[in-house]
Amino acid sequence: MRTLVALFTLLASLSLSAAEKLQVITSFSILADITLQIGGDRIELRNLVGADADAHVYAPSPEDAKAVQGADLIIANGLGFEPWLDRLIASSEAAGTRIDASAGVLPLMLDEYGHQVADPHAWQNLANAEIYVQNIAKALSKANPAHAAYYGERRDAYLTQIRALLGEAKAGLGQLPQAQRSIITSHDAFAYLGQAYGLNFIAPQGLSTEDEPSAAEVAALIRQIRADGVRAVFVENIRDPRLIQQIAAEGGAKVGGTLYSDALASAGPASSYLGMFKHNLDTLLAALKP
Repeated sequence: MRTLVALFTLLASLSLSAAEKLQVITSFSILADITLQIGGDRIELRNLVGADADAHVYAPSPEDAKAVQGADLIIANGLGFEPWLDRLIASSEAAGTRIDASAGVLPLMLDEYGHQVADPHAWQNLANAEIYVQNIAKALSKANPAHAAYYGERRDAYLTQIRALLGEAKAGLGQLPQAQRSIITSHDAFAYLGQAYGLNFIAPQGLSTEDEPSAAEVAALIRQIRADGVRAVFVENIRDPRLIQQIAAEGGAKVGGTLYSDALASAGPASSYLGMFKHNLDTLLAALKP
């Protein structure tokens, strides 16, 4: 009898512990991993746009609205990346706090159809990832001050890993010859990476994967590949590879592999943010090094 009572007491305490966890929503898979690295087992996390999924064309479900409604904290990227999120929060009458993990990032402004718009893909620069981590840790600590020390310890440990990979990226990409710094990808998601290391990323699609290139734009890109001697083009995990494969074949370049832009992999090394960045780094170096 005492054993059963002890068991029921243990189960009740575990249930209470789960109920007391901070309820956190993240908008897409990269933010989900970064948030879990900091929040650990002190948060209950639900992510909206999953691995290998495209946030640009995402349509929230009724289950998403219910989850957002019950969240204590909603973590978004910001910079216009999730145009559907404001509507989701408003329609679900969510009372939780919404933060933009990119707050404080100096945005790159790119030309889209004659208008200057902010590039939302700031996580592609590891220096910006430090800002993301600081913002998320601060938001978790403010929402759940009882565990602020725990979040701070995990934040600092994670920043150490980010800075180690930052050094590796600088050493590797910094050695590429100038002639091998032009890179073709599916959509315009890597400008922050290009700015950080002097790489020239070119894409047939704009900032959003909803933007479809015209035949003339594709033809111009093929001519540029031939003229500049671009060695490799890269497909993305969230995009149909056929257009890039066609561009590579007609331009006389090879497909250098898959890069992860707006979503983590469903499994494998690229299923974490730092694993994704390391995969992209290794893939670029393997294709572009002399």
